[in-house]
Amino acid sequence: MQNKKVRIAWIIPNVFCYLMSIVVLLFIISNTEGLIEINRLSIWVLMMLILFFVSVLGSFRMMSWIKQGKI
Repeated sequence: MQNKKVRIAWIIPNVFCYLMSIVVLLFIISNTEGLIEINRLSIWVLMMLILFFVSVLGSFRMMSWIKQGKI
């Protein structure tokens, strides 16, 4: 029972990271012209990519822990 709680405790923040990356992508798409005007588009795209890669790496890390039996 303890492993299921730990899994859920790790999976929920990871799902929120994926949702945040989707929301940031939608924000970038809807405000592209304004972000270009103030020269901030590259910063937002970089932050979105970093957030997405952190989410993916977190998923791989959790899958490896599950396969090893740690969680």
